[in-house]
Amino acid sequence: MRIDYADVSLQGGRGENQDRVTVAVGEHAALLIVADGMGGYADGGRAAEVARQTVLEAFRQVAQPVFDPLGFLHLTLGRAHEAVVKLGAQAALDQRPRATCALCLVQQGASWWAHVGDSRIYHVRGGKLIGRSRDHSHVEGLLREGLITPEQAQAHPMRNYVECCLGGGPILPDMALTRRRPLEVGDALLLCTDGLWGPLKDEELAAEFAAPATPLRDTLLELARRAVRRAGTGSDNTSAAALRWLGDK
Repeated sequence: MRIDYADVSLQGGRGENQDRVTVAVGEHAALLIVADGMGGYADGGRAAEVARQTVLEAFRQVAQPVFDPLGFLHLTLGRAHEAVVKLGAQAALDQRPRATCALCLVQQGASWWAHVGDSRIYHVRGGKLIGRSRDHSHVEGLLREGLITPEQAQAHPMRNYVECCLGGGPILPDMALTRRRPLEVGDALLLCTDGLWGPLKDEELAAEFAAPATPLRDTLLELARRAVRRAGTGSDNTSAAALRWLGDK
């Protein structure tokens, strides 16, 4: 498996960075992880870290390449949810830690996705967006129904309202699972928190991956810094992980 990968995380205008981002790489598989602690709740950073550690441990223990990618992702997100719930078990429901999370498993020339909340996954080919995950949010629902335009979504007053997440109550949250997506040489996969995608348009994000010779870390830093500048003093934690598929050995 030949890949290039990188991750970045900027604090932005917040007093604490509650994002967690990691790319875990094995001999036959790689897993991209982005978790965003929900700042409106206590211990958002701890929630994101517990989710990240739970996912990493599961990836380290599973045989690779993973026999059942979607089953692995579903079970692992469920374990992460249980771990975050346990973290806040003694707190009142409205004060329990919560986090959004996006996972992307890459192996055998393909990717499999899973996410909860509004941390996103993008698939880019030749600088063009060919697919992205759909947020668990009120605004995403309005977009799917054709009730608002993408331009209206960017300014919608409920654009940051997330309908499900890891943590909070014990009931397993809705998870979005995306079946096998074949990869071509040069394809890029981007996972990011809303601090990155919020101020930037999807096409703008994708266009930055058009030059395969540019190091991925440079691309991510440029996008993250641009997002922070555009959001101004109220900028959010801004984090991303990316992987470029270079083919099998």
